[in-house]
Amino acid sequence: MAAPSGLCRRLLPLLLLLGLRIAASSGTSSTSSTGNCGCSAGRASGDGREAAARRYSAAAAAALGSGQSAGHGPMVAIPGGVFTMGTQEPEIQQDGEGPARRVHINSFYMDQYEVSNQDFERFVSSTGYITEAEKFGDSFVFEGMLSEAVKADIHQAVAAAPWWLPVKGASWRHPEGPDSSISSRMDHPVLHVSWNDAVAFCTWAGKRLPTEAEWEYSCRGGLENRLFPWGNKLQPKGQHYANIWQGEFPTNNTAEDGYKGTAPVSAFPPNGYGLYNMVGNAWEWTSDWWAVHHSPQDLHNPKGPSSGTDRVKKGGSYMCHKSYCYRYRCAARSQNTPDSSASNLGFRCAADTPGPH
Repeated sequence: MAAPSGLCRRLLPLLLLLGLRIAASSGTSSTSSTGNCGCSAGRASGDGREAAARRYSAAAAAALGSGQSAGHGPMVAIPGGVFTMGTQEPEIQQDGEGPARRVHINSFYMDQYEVSNQDFERFVSSTGYITEAEKFGDSFVFEGMLSEAVKADIHQAVAAAPWWLPVKGASWRHPEGPDSSISSRMDHPVLHVSWNDAVAFCTWAGKRLPTEAEWEYSCRGGLENRLFPWGNKLQPKGQHYANIWQGEFPTNNTAEDGYKGTAPVSAFPPNGYGLYNMVGNAWEWTSDWWAVHHSPQDLHNPKGPSSGTDRVKKGGSYMCHKSYCYRYRCAARSQNTPDSSASNLGFRCAADTPGPH
């Protein structure tokens, strides 16, 4: 069945990234043809949710009180330095992966792991926070992770990305819909978390989201001009270093790396800075607004554009495959509206000084 107009409007950011021409109430849009691997769908924005999340999170942080712990995992001290951000050999032209530019970064702290379901549960238990997916009543889930019972109840589809389905009741607690649970995945990354939700958590924890430059600097782990956090070879000595898609996307995931969906946040070897799962597993939000044109000049602690419609996410996910979504590279990037959520989208926090844990 064709998607109704309301769903089309909510899916507009995804469809544009997929290079498709669709008609919405405001007209027809089109863009280039490289796919986005369904790196999650967007919702209509502009209703003040970002400001509301900041107000809520500030109040939650104040309510936490001094001397209490947010119960979040360890952070790693990232030394200041200069690195080459981006690449002169972009794999996905429209993503703005280039040009390569020299960027100076002050020292800061980065979460060693992606924020886990256990971490997020502590936050929700302490504050009563309700995520945007829960408020909307649905979120996007990869079809291959759904039960037949859930799929049978879905009567909306988008031909451009048939593997992404809007699932009623899907949220961080129920990643594949109402008949799923995180009880056996408390050490896996929290999913279905919007940018606004991530900001709320980070503020509560006494932290913040990393800038895109900080994230990429951290991803590279002290290496220069390498594809991955550990070097240029995807599987050094035949070993898996990240949770991505093996097989043929989107029909056959062999799970050769041990995981069909997400993996524990401590899985796979850490990079040179001791950070885990910087690529693969779950996409990670950054604080930057999205732009595809970058100055080639030297920059010091850049924070991205001053405004925009989408936020930058980095690292790729368990759904990424070279044939379709080669975005599990440090220089790779993608974007979503700040209220987007999906079953492959999470985050980790940064801080100028070590946050409570």
